[in-house]
Amino acid sequence: MDSHERAVEQAVPRVGETSIRRAIVGASVGNMVEWFDFAVYGYLAVTLGAVFFPSEDPTISLLSSFAVFGVAFVMRPLGGLFFGPLGDRIGRQRTLATVIILMSLSTFAIAFLPGYATIGIWAPILLVLARLLQGFSAGGEFGGASAFIAEYSPDNRRGFLVSWLEFSTLIGFILGSLSVLLLSSVLSEDALTSWGWRIPFLLAGPLGLIGLYIRLRLDDTPEFRALESAGEVSQSPFRETLTQNWRPILQVAGLVIIQNAGFYIVLTYMQTYITEQLGFSTTSASLSTVLTLLVGMALIPPLGALSDRVGRKPVLMASCVGFAILTYPLFLVLNAGSLAAAIAAHVTLGALLAVYLSTTIAALTELFPTRVRYGGFSIGYNVSVAIFGGAAPFLATYLISVTGNPLSPAFYLIAAAIATALTLLTIKETARTPLRKT
Repeated sequence: MDSHERAVEQAVPRVGETSIRRAIVGASVGNMVEWFDFAVYGYLAVTLGAVFFPSEDPTISLLSSFAVFGVAFVMRPLGGLFFGPLGDRIGRQRTLATVIILMSLSTFAIAFLPGYATIGIWAPILLVLARLLQGFSAGGEFGGASAFIAEYSPDNRRGFLVSWLEFSTLIGFILGSLSVLLLSSVLSEDALTSWGWRIPFLLAGPLGLIGLYIRLRLDDTPEFRALESAGEVSQSPFRETLTQNWRPILQVAGLVIIQNAGFYIVLTYMQTYITEQLGFSTTSASLSTVLTLLVGMALIPPLGALSDRVGRKPVLMASCVGFAILTYPLFLVLNAGSLAAAIAAHVTLGALLAVYLSTTIAALTELFPTRVRYGGFSIGYNVSVAIFGGAAPFLATYLISVTGNPLSPAFYLIAAAIATALTLLTIKETARTPLRKT
């Protein structure tokens, strides 16, 4: 250990359990709000397609809607490039407060957009602009919140404590799904299309204020405060991240391929798949999604704790192998014509995803030193999600329309699992490793 490392280690403030809990709640509540905002669009894709992209061919409307869903992901690497190094320079807490303001405002604005029938081509243009701002802010959320909780967590409990961030992500998605389920249950199709779809976007306003209030009351992380005290905060985090940490950035991009593909196929696109391809009702699709999310939430914390004992790599590899072997049979079950079988297959896919989500954040944060953790994580993660996540619903819809094969999305997930498994072979085990020494 050199003098710089000793100075930083000596400067790390000791924090109690109360501070750790406050950090987890603060980061998780804000993260939940972010992903509620982001999820609502995906769950309302069919309705938004009719409002903003009317067409005689429903597939064209749906493809247009998912294309705009994917537009936000184009901006996420830019958001990661901007907010990641900013968080490494001025701190995690202030950057995360800014991020939640941008996300909430852009989502809230969608609620007031007129449809295509009112202002024509300007309707989808304004929707694209709002989605671009959503994507830009989302690019700074996940990496920052991950670093925030990881840097508060003791080395021997990091997997368990950090897993609560993914738990909060699923809460955001389940709130989005429940809001759509409630609307589709109490409103007619015409009412949902004319005005009901605006209600979940309106909720972004008060939810954003709650998240902002909580984040403004948090202290920055012990690790970052130690860097400040020792005078070791990077003065050029963007350059340092790219020139000295390009290898872990590439590893992050590879490690989250199955996470992103699985997330947006299993938790977002499947809602549309169950209605458009399998022919079941919107209510049935929402019920299946809610059950899948609940099972995932139940699995994530205990599996995160398991990774603290057995290591990150065994848990992550088990998920990859499961996706590679079971995805195609599960899609066969999905298409068997039984609603109960379709829900069971959907839930099983969600369980495979939960195994990976339980451990991935801890593994990714442990790849970087504290000086560039926010930026390195954000850049690698958001480049991957732009390529493999945002395009997933569009590609799945496109593959089915071109091939006529409703099983074709399964091959996308299998390829993603294999790519991630190969990346896993390149990293060392990092469980229980002190963050500042990684």
